[in-house]
Amino acid sequence: MTPEDQEERLPLLGLPGGSVPRGRRVFLAAFAAALGPLSFGFALGYSSPAIPSLRRDVSRAPRLDDDAASWFGAIVTLGAAAGGVLGGWLVDRAGRKLSLLLCALPFVAGFAVITAAQDLWMLLGGRLLTGLACGVASLVAPVYISEIAYPAIRGLLGSCVQLMVVTGILLAYMAGWIMEWRWLAVLGCAPPSLMLLLMYCMPETPRFLLAQHRHGEAAEALQFLWGSQQDWEEPPTREEHQGFHLAQLRQPGVYKPFVIGVSLMAFQQLSGINAVMFYAETIFEEAKFKDSNLASVVVGVIQVLFTAAAALIMDRAGRRLLLVLSGVIMVLSTSAFGAYFRMTQGSPTNSSHVDAVPPFAAEPAEASAGLAWLAVGSMCCFIAGFALGWGPIPWLLMSEIFPLHVKGLATGACVLTNWFMAFLVTKEFSSLMEILKPYGAFWLASAFCMCSVLFTVLCVPETRGKTLEQVIAHFEGR
Repeated sequence: MTPEDQEERLPLLGLPGGSVPRGRRVFLAAFAAALGPLSFGFALGYSSPAIPSLRRDVSRAPRLDDDAASWFGAIVTLGAAAGGVLGGWLVDRAGRKLSLLLCALPFVAGFAVITAAQDLWMLLGGRLLTGLACGVASLVAPVYISEIAYPAIRGLLGSCVQLMVVTGILLAYMAGWIMEWRWLAVLGCAPPSLMLLLMYCMPETPRFLLAQHRHGEAAEALQFLWGSQQDWEEPPTREEHQGFHLAQLRQPGVYKPFVIGVSLMAFQQLSGINAVMFYAETIFEEAKFKDSNLASVVVGVIQVLFTAAAALIMDRAGRRLLLVLSGVIMVLSTSAFGAYFRMTQGSPTNSSHVDAVPPFAAEPAEASAGLAWLAVGSMCCFIAGFALGWGPIPWLLMSEIFPLHVKGLATGACVLTNWFMAFLVTKEFSSLMEILKPYGAFWLASAFCMCSVLFTVLCVPETRGKTLEQVIAHFEGR
């Protein structure tokens, strides 16, 4: 599709070609791609309001006991792990743009199946489909955005991936106030449908086109996105069509970013983010939050605000500084969280399901208000710290550090690691708390956060202001 064809299609979306300056169309393309992570966030947050709604709707809804509710929340991570593998294969063969277009289909299909669900298996099947789409979107969207952005704004646009995820979660919580589970699933079809419409008008990334030796199309895409080819550095193409071989793992330009990418994803989940969110219900109960919906929205707003702050300062502060600052905040807050459980010597009541943020009970527990507010403060600081660095930056770095000829395989391994660890931590954290007690489990998370800080200082390079080619050259020693 030529730039002229793309301009002709823009008015169909209410976006006249002349009203979008050429140098700013990169923002429009990034927004179109980021609708995938928005859909991903909505799918993650969907079960929080949907499960109470399913249980209230006893006449028409499939029966959902505690075990089924747990799987309804957690099965999306299994689908996403499979989607990470599929996305790694698609992104190199079908391209970045087509992969994003294709992942819209299981999003819509999954929510449609949930809408029409008559039994538990349809609910789980719909969640599995949306999880598959989540895995593809979580891999492809960061890659697409990093490859269309110029260095000065790559951190800003790359951080918008996580911003759209937490915005999608918040949207699900807020819509859950007024919508029952079927209509909420109908709403879930809107973001991927809009992405399908917008991405159809956007170009493929210039780097992928160059890797396919489609130089004319790459120049047209660059002209459409940036308005010129100034400051463009053509990536080396000598290895792009050789494919991946195990012998390449001996190359510093492959194994170094691979170890860094997989480690960042593992540390992100080992930080305890899912565990903190899982027990948010009990903490807000003890702090006497009577409005469960308000408690959910408070958590969602904190995530959105601090992720937005990270996006705004990413290209000024740098990736390493934010990772270290974020890690230190998480060390302190998880330590305080563990201290709260140690002082109360209590074990929180397990929620009925597992998800990003579970629904909150209406009846508050009669606990010490002072200690409960210590827990609330620790939890809010942890969520803010995570959103400031360890939430968005691993996804951003994943899209920046791999050479083109291994990007699909390497990013697929990173996404698979992330979602597998998310499932493992989510399903097994309760067992860990029985063995180590609640305070021991959170102090263990604090130790992992400390390890993540040390890993960042010792191993993670700064990519701020560098072209993708300069980042790759750093690992290759050029």
